[in-house]
Amino acid sequence: MNSIFLRIYGGMLAALVLVALLGALALQWVNQARSDEYREHLAQGTFRLMADNLKPLSEPQRRSSVRQLQSLLGIGLAVQGLPEQPLTAKERTQLLGGRVLVRQNGPHAAKVYSLISAAPELVLVGDVQQVSEQLARATVYMLSDELQRYPEAEQPQRLAELKRSKKFGFPLRLLDAKQTPLDEDQRRRVTEGDTVMTLGQNGDAVHIFAGVLASPWVLEIGPLYLMNPASPQLLVVIGLLGLSLIGLIVYLLVRQLERRLRGLESVATRIAAGGLSARASAGGADSVGRLATAFNNMAMQLQQLLTIQREMVRAVSHELRTPVARLRFGLEMLGDAPTDAARRKYQQGMDSDIQELDRLVDEMLTYARLEQGAPPLQFQWVDLDALLDQVLTEQALLRPEVHLQRGTPPGAVPVMVEGELRYLHRALQNLVTNAMRHAETRVRVSYHLTATHCQLDVEDDGPGVPEAEWERLFTPFLRLDDSRTRASGGHGLGLSIVRRIIHWHAGRALIATSDSLGGARFSLLWPQRQSANARLTER
Repeated sequence: MNSIFLRIYGGMLAALVLVALLGALALQWVNQARSDEYREHLAQGTFRLMADNLKPLSEPQRRSSVRQLQSLLGIGLAVQGLPEQPLTAKERTQLLGGRVLVRQNGPHAAKVYSLISAAPELVLVGDVQQVSEQLARATVYMLSDELQRYPEAEQPQRLAELKRSKKFGFPLRLLDAKQTPLDEDQRRRVTEGDTVMTLGQNGDAVHIFAGVLASPWVLEIGPLYLMNPASPQLLVVIGLLGLSLIGLIVYLLVRQLERRLRGLESVATRIAAGGLSARASAGGADSVGRLATAFNNMAMQLQQLLTIQREMVRAVSHELRTPVARLRFGLEMLGDAPTDAARRKYQQGMDSDIQELDRLVDEMLTYARLEQGAPPLQFQWVDLDALLDQVLTEQALLRPEVHLQRGTPPGAVPVMVEGELRYLHRALQNLVTNAMRHAETRVRVSYHLTATHCQLDVEDDGPGVPEAEWERLFTPFLRLDDSRTRASGGHGLGLSIVRRIIHWHAGRALIATSDSLGGARFSLLWPQRQSANARLTER
């Protein structure tokens, strides 16, 4: 499962990096938008007031008024045509709708645009270097100048009208000098016409106080809140976005893992209920995919073992029936035998049946041991010539009328291959016994070597095996109904044992037609050297 957790951790790390990048970009983009909006709120009322004051003037009067405002306010001002400005169509539409635009023009500089008239399209363009300070000073000057044109009693009403019509983005009010939250020194400075700036109690806002000439009123602007580039609300939104993205990625990964594990659980339940053919989806090379592959291999192994077990139970019951019946018949006849010679005859028949039962049990145990898993093989160097001579000598007396011959004469140097001597002897013995059982006059045993493999062939001149039956011939307890009948003897396990033995030698058992003798040719092909992987070959 390590790869699954690595994928989850990798996804979480990727999500964190992605959230960090998106958060930084979002913070920058939002702060830029908030900064533009903050500056527009500061400049909105002041520049609309200046633009409206310039609108009814003639061209010379506008130039003169702009020069005067520049000298008084310290702001670069100019009256220009709207089509000449480097603005987008959307920004031009906003200007024509009465909005004041502020565009960043440097770290501490901005260009401010305010519409003077729509026909002709004229705009007031201001170059503000210190946005907050210069706009505050310009606001104080423009409002004081505007209020001086009205009687003292009408000034509060006029300020309210200006605030509403020019859409100032901050509070404005007129106070009596004694009502201001200023100390004596600050009141004196305001009375003398100076402008006083104070910080709010929390230090996050600025209040501006300026006296209105020829009036007892003091103009208060503010509080003007400073823009926080990393507001708590924005950080909370980015944090929630990050947690949501991480949760989504983890959910998708875990959901996929859970779905695949549920598939494994469903297959396991079906197998437990008896459906041994059920298989899990083994897609993917991760831990779950490898687990599904191992699970399918286990299910296939179980199915094969149970199938073999059922076949063996059926076959054993069938194979035991005949010798047991003969034994029962012999026992019955033994008691009724009239002479000693007859009794000896029945005793010899019973002994032959017992030997047949012993051979059957031995073959069944050998096949079961080879079929259920890798037997304890002790590989060693085997002399092929000595092995062939031993087997041929042992099998020569089975049918004296059949001539056993070597197709490969022994050489001066022993031919050595790696294998388990006891099992190779058993495999070759089974093949020679099978060939002599069905041969008419000749059986030939030969071998030849390639660069990496050894092939051992056993041929006979018997009736052979039909090609359609070649693969079925290795099935346990199988006898063909034509040439290899029950009368020829055997229990149908010899060739199955041969195939399992050569399988655990990382080789193959093959069957074909002998080109020289005309009967069957059985071949064993296995590597000359047994690697660690070959010794543990899986099905």
